[in-house]
Amino acid sequence: MHLAQLNVAHPRAPKDSPELASFIAGLDPMNRLAEADPGFVWRLKGGDGPEDLIEHGYGDHLMITFSVWRSRDALWNYVYRSGHLAFLQRRREWFLRIAEPYSVMWWIPEGHEPTLAEGMERLERLKAEGPTPEAFTFKDFYDSSEAAWRPAAAEARK
Repeated sequence: MHLAQLNVAHPRAPKDSPELASFIAGLDPMNRLAEADPGFVWRLKGGDGPEDLIEHGYGDHLMITFSVWRSRDALWNYVYRSGHLAFLQRRREWFLRIAEPYSVMWWIPEGHEPTLAEGMERLERLKAEGPTPEAFTFKDFYDSSEAAWRPAAAEARK
């Protein structure tokens, strides 16, 4: 099983504004850092450019990152034990606080490439039901063995 992770954020200003310039400039280095990590599997790209954001139909007020990792430890190490941490610590400069869940994880069969719709559905499930083996967070984490027998995992393997 691999770990899928989706994160949404509400920017304080338009993506081409001076307020977000340092965030946009940091996208390429952060993506390169992730892609060089041995625990990294895949990420949804917004285009061929290093600063291209994911295009979606969920509103201009939302920026999305979406990736797949080999394990919880691999994702944790990238987020909190790499150069990404300094970038993450600046998030309040660029993004508004969100009172509801803005990040979700779930287990997928190795080789499955999740869709953005699947990720947004998992985030909505987390908001509606709280953490479950189908939609969880670092704080309320479920091991892959707790999710592997679930119908969603079985369906994805077909």
